[in-house]
Amino acid sequence: MLLNPVISKLAGKRVVLASASPRRQDILSNVGLRFEVVPSWFKETLDKSLFSAPQEYAVETAKQKALEVARRMHMKHLKTPDIVIGADTIVTLEDAILEKPLDKQDAYNMLSRLSGKEHSVFTGVAIVHCKSQEDNQLDTDVIDFYEETKVKFADLSEDLLWEYIDSGEPMDKAGGYGIQSLGGMLVESVHGDFLNVVGFPLNHFCKKLAEIYYPPSKQSIHRVKHDSIPYVESFEDLSDVEKDCSSPSKTYDKKKAKSDSDSNTCSPGPSTKHATGIQNGVEEKPSGTVHLPSKLIELMDGFKASKTLFAASKLKVFDKLKDKGALKAMDIADKINASVHGTERLLDACVALGLLEKTHQAYSNTELAKTFLVSDAEFSVHDFIIHSNDHMWTHFTHLESAVVEGTYSHHKACGRTAEHVHGPEFKERFMRVIHCMLKITAQDIVTAFDLSKYGTACDLGGCTGTLAHELTWTYPEMQVCVFDLPEIIQNVSKFQPEKSDSSRIIFTSGNFLDDALPKANLYILSRVLHDLPEDKLHHLLRKVSEACNPGISALLIAEIVLDEEKKEPRALLQSISMSEGKQRSGTEYKKLLEKHGFNSVQIRYTGNLLDAILAVKR
Repeated sequence: MLLNPVISKLAGKRVVLASASPRRQDILSNVGLRFEVVPSWFKETLDKSLFSAPQEYAVETAKQKALEVARRMHMKHLKTPDIVIGADTIVTLEDAILEKPLDKQDAYNMLSRLSGKEHSVFTGVAIVHCKSQEDNQLDTDVIDFYEETKVKFADLSEDLLWEYIDSGEPMDKAGGYGIQSLGGMLVESVHGDFLNVVGFPLNHFCKKLAEIYYPPSKQSIHRVKHDSIPYVESFEDLSDVEKDCSSPSKTYDKKKAKSDSDSNTCSPGPSTKHATGIQNGVEEKPSGTVHLPSKLIELMDGFKASKTLFAASKLKVFDKLKDKGALKAMDIADKINASVHGTERLLDACVALGLLEKTHQAYSNTELAKTFLVSDAEFSVHDFIIHSNDHMWTHFTHLESAVVEGTYSHHKACGRTAEHVHGPEFKERFMRVIHCMLKITAQDIVTAFDLSKYGTACDLGGCTGTLAHELTWTYPEMQVCVFDLPEIIQNVSKFQPEKSDSSRIIFTSGNFLDDALPKANLYILSRVLHDLPEDKLHHLLRKVSEACNPGISALLIAEIVLDEEKKEPRALLQSISMSEGKQRSGTEYKKLLEKHGFNSVQIRYTGNLLDAILAVKR
């Protein structure tokens, strides 16, 4: 296997993708690469006439995107990445670069030129290795390359052209089409890497990583001669390279790499071995053998893994191991007041899940546990896990009833009164959960778009002010108002970071559904819209729209955004919570916001807990 050893080499590194493209994120996530998403602010204004070939322009743009993110993270966020990946995809016809269409007529002109012809798609890729020097200077080493794929369009009729243009898909695509979606019906043939046309040349990228981390020795190169093709150089199998433990990452993978389904089998008889026959040199499966897909086994056992994490967190196992080195099961059992044999089984399960390490019968925290699971760690998700255990777990055990009734069954599931649910204890726990979630996602939300032109912001339902602090840190000129209910505002002091300039943040009490909204250039709604019933949703968006000045103001939304084909599991699993509101796709959010006068809507899939939407009222 080529990629597995490469991933093990990247396990301890902060890998950043300098692109908001959901297609690139999916391609890299699908092969198991763990990375953060920090979209580049580099303005793609390079003079194309200065480049002798289109691919040189793509490579230089990718390089500048990656370098901009590397420098910004190093200087503004004080989080120097180890590796930044930049990419830029262009479509060329007869050496002319076709940009994104300006309007429908421009899309028509572009697609008409491509009709019946072969064109080239180039993706330039830059891999920037970063290192912080002793004088806090950033040292970078850039490896870049490009991939070319030839694409031939069919002869397109006028009706087909306009049908495709009216779908809206061409408007944000280089060359005016997306091959992975409706644009695929325009394509007659593809010569080369299909994923390169989608937006990222995965095969070439993997080979480049192998060259960087596993340069072949003379002994590992074989020259294979065939009668009709030139010599081919092939690498030795690298699957036996030592694998490293996984390391903390600030993002969650959108998809898990598919495992080998042949590794798990289930047979109906008492014996696990069956005789096999050979027919014409092909091994036949014995009669009665059933292969249960590993994906299904993973789904059937998934709740056990979740509950293991929840139980270990509830019992503060990771806290007990903090700064203690390695402890034996009996010592941990004593600290958590539990049985030794029960504790040992829980600890071994945590080791199997990659949450703990075990050496000579002693257990210690992994880097992942130190970063995310110890309750007082900077980026701890402990409160979020406890909320999932105490609140969401109970609710999801009643999912069948909720589906049948089509209603939110929280009170029935939890058996609690309205007074208890809305009491002080519940509100404080709610604040801890929101604070915990936004600590992890705030940076990705506020950097998904360049918000520097908005001098004032108002975070409606801003809770503890986590987003506000990230905004003022990222944009030094911005003033932020956190607008929330009185009982929330009066308890925010305990959540304020120790080292923070709060002079540009004010906390104001109010109800954004009933009270007048504070004046601001940028309004923010984080995890609000998905929970509102339709009448309140439209009422709130109408108020925000009326408060916005055309061309000056905007609305920033942080929500889980469903993918257009509704295949991404995490967002869909969240959507079945049967709350009064609902989760929406990017297209659904765009239509909703356009209905309230926001006619410029951009979606950014961050790869983190929440995605970002920027809606501007023109």
